Amino acid sequence: MGQARVLSEREIRRVLLWRAAIKHAARNKALILITHLSGMRVGEVAALRIVDVVDRDGAVRSEVSLSAEQTKGRHGRVVLLPKRLQLVLAEYLATRFTAAELSALRGTEQENWALFPTQKHPKRGFTANTLAQLFGHIYKSAGIDGASSHSGRRTFITALADRGVGVRVLMELAGHRSPAVTMRYIDASPAVKRSAVELI
Repeated sequence: MGQARVLSEREIRRVLLWRAAIKHAARNKALILITHLSGMRVGEVAALRIVDVVDRDGAVRSEVSLSAEQTKGRHGRVVLLPKRLQLVLAEYLATRFTAAELSALRGTEQENWALFPTQKHPKRGFTANTLAQLFGHIYKSAGIDGASSHSGRRTFITALADRGVGVRVLMELAGHRSPAVTMRYIDASPAVKRSAVELI
């Protein structure tokens, strides 16, 4: 099987419009955008707890510190959350908790609950495999062929590369330990290739 498809801005909008009409709309929007706007792996998303994302005041953090147990290769890393993603996560959390409840979570058992719980187990999160299946279902139902749970991560890295972000920074943002691995994630779009030859 080939690499996960890199989505265009238009395709991302199509997925977001489709998910707005179905059950768990806020959760699914947050799931899609957390991969597209932070480059997190599906296993990392599945492992997120509320305390990882919400600070002492009940606000969404600007960065998430992932422990070695939450990452691939067991190397802890920091994931930066852009402001747009912080807003999306705050909207999603507002579907689960009031502002007062969210600020009162610190020090309680609830702060260790999964950020994205399953419907059957409000305390426990999806497994990486089940979450990958959910992503596949969302993309397929929105009419995006070839997309998978890894599409958000590839799209994130490719979009930043297209904007001129260097490989060293991309490596850090992706949590890679080798530039060769990062380079495999970058998809050269027709528009970027056209811009490149116009430089001659």
